Amino acid sequence: MSVADDTIGQAVAEAKIVGPAERLIPWKPILLTMAVISVLMISVRIYQQVYGWTMGMDYFSADFQFYWMNLLYAQWVGEVLVAGSVWGYIWMTRDRNLDNLAPEEELRRYFRLIAFILIYVFIVYWTGSFFAEQDASWHQVAIRDTDFTPSHIPLFYLCMPTFMIAGVASFLYARTRIPEFSKRVSIPFVIGVSGPFLMLPNLGYNEWGHTFFFMEELFSAPIHYGFVVLGWSVLALGGLLLQVMRRVTELSEIAIESET
Repeated sequence: MSVADDTIGQAVAEAKIVGPAERLIPWKPILLTMAVISVLMISVRIYQQVYGWTMGMDYFSADFQFYWMNLLYAQWVGEVLVAGSVWGYIWMTRDRNLDNLAPEEELRRYFRLIAFILIYVFIVYWTGSFFAEQDASWHQVAIRDTDFTPSHIPLFYLCMPTFMIAGVASFLYARTRIPEFSKRVSIPFVIGVSGPFLMLPNLGYNEWGHTFFFMEELFSAPIHYGFVVLGWSVLALGGLLLQVMRRVTELSEIAIESET
């Protein structure tokens, strides 16, 4: 056999391997979910721009109750429904026979887990970059009269619960679908999900502090330290990525051997 024949044969073998591997990544669900999240966040930001200054300056006004408190209640209802549906579906459809999971299917599930984490981080990005950064500037200009403001309602009661739902969903998926995560608890995974999750009780402390003893809105204020520490805990996902890639490498080698 000539060198050219060897090269052609090798290319055909590689094509057989790469083809299925490309289909392991759920591009359509990822892009669709990211598009829906982007539309939601942009819509809320436009809503803030339109009704924040005109209807959001006085909590005790009828306009505030209609435009902002109704939005808050709708967010709560939607979040409970989404969390119950997503978490419930993942748990009810869990794999009860993980010991007999085929390597190809396990590899596919790792890519789905990466997709979950990508969505989680994407929501955290929206939260920190477009809503958290504007919160202090809003309150430096428009002094808060209650804990519910046009800045807080999207940030604390929409963005944060949304990334908590995504984080817990990714953790549940790993625990119920992937053998390595079902048998032991990943410390980086726990830190990366529970840290931002604990922003919710820290939110209560923040609002209590601003109400009773720290009225000024400064990012460097001690009352905000909890948000910084808990927010940066998401960097623990780097350790999770190392755990995931180690196993993905092993499964990829098994898949290549089976293809050849």
